[in-house]
Amino acid sequence: MTETREMTKTEPRAVETQREPLFMPYVDIYETTNELILLADMPGVGEGDIDIDLEKGVLALRGRVKPQDMSGFKPLLGEYRAGDYYRAFTLSNEIDETRITATIKDGVLRVVLPKVEHVKAKKIAVTTG
Repeated sequence: MTETREMTKTEPRAVETQREPLFMPYVDIYETTNELILLADMPGVGEGDIDIDLEKGVLALRGRVKPQDMSGFKPLLGEYRAGDYYRAFTLSNEIDETRITATIKDGVLRVVLPKVEHVKAKKIAVTTG
């Protein structure tokens, strides 16, 4: 899997839009024998606030953060910035695009990218003879 954009390792980058900033979420990718597992940090994003699209081999992750109502509170310190998330990855032909699944829990998006059957490593038995 090849990422279509670069990301800094110190702070998530934000692109200012007319509405809110657009952040590139931090992502970890793990590989098992049968699949790749992508974990993306998207705090504040719920199940109904995420879109995952796959078009022409590009997997696009979009998450929307709803602004919190802070009326009646006096701000003392503000380090958090509300904004949306976007990240895109180019998938290789090793991924079975028909079996991709995704879940989100506690602001962490988990995308399971199953490998196609011919890519999985196979053990070849050796016999004498």
